[in-house]
Amino acid sequence: MALTLLILAAGMGSRFGGLKQLEPVGPCGETLLDYSVHDALKSGFDRVLFVIRRDFEATFREQIGARYRDRVEVEYAFQSLERLPEGFAPPPGRVKPWGTGHATWCARAQLNGPFAVINADDFYGRAAFEQLAHFLRTQRAGEAALAGYTLRRTLSENGAVSRGVCEVGPDGLLRSVTEHKGIRPEAVGASRSFSGDEIVSMNCWGFGPDFLPGLHGAFLGFLASLEKGDPLTSEFYLPGAVSDLVATGSLRVRVVPAESDWFGVTYREDKPKVTAALEALTASGAYTKPLFAS
Repeated sequence: MALTLLILAAGMGSRFGGLKQLEPVGPCGETLLDYSVHDALKSGFDRVLFVIRRDFEATFREQIGARYRDRVEVEYAFQSLERLPEGFAPPPGRVKPWGTGHATWCARAQLNGPFAVINADDFYGRAAFEQLAHFLRTQRAGEAALAGYTLRRTLSENGAVSRGVCEVGPDGLLRSVTEHKGIRPEAVGASRSFSGDEIVSMNCWGFGPDFLPGLHGAFLGFLASLEKGDPLTSEFYLPGAVSDLVATGSLRVRVVPAESDWFGVTYREDKPKVTAALEALTASGAYTKPLFAS
């Protein structure tokens, strides 16, 4: 069974101050994206589909895509503000992208089998890809999976982050995802806003192609109600779309506790810590130096 890794790489990196997708962080200049592709290939994924923007297509193909084209099937989908369902147009004055749900929607025509979705600028660890690959090979219609991470292990010491906090039932099924913005380490702990033990979505999902019609319907609903929010800044988040489909009973999502650490570079000041962690993993033998040496 062919497994596709859908990588959302069209982000602006506004808090980071540049394209995090292309930022070298590994011992030999590897990006976080390199580690995800490496771990996915080792876990049985055999196709990579990038969602990018047209304005950096040439740079991305040269600096990133070319690294993998002799190792795995590589394809591209494109996200843009104007790419919307028939009958809709961007509100006048809007420049902000539509979000991760829209990015996934933009790739729907190229997804005809089971697929995982990840962000390009996060490190998820080999175990997360192994868990999703196992799920995707055995899933039933109407099922999806989320690799869930513990909130306290996804924070930045250098500023606030946004996290989709999950409500998970005793049966291990997702009940809802609620987006919380502005979470700082000092808000986490005993008698504070969050305990730190909450399961959060870091956009590490497993879906079947039967998820896509529901995503399309959710996107139509978002666009139809846009005037009720802020038409210039409201975003169609993938976790929110999943949560809505769960609420209607049209999707069952198994939450799989991640067995690996997450880390990322939300802010440029996060980079030294990430680089040190990757150096340590390489020294332990978890990765080769350079990453694609074997």
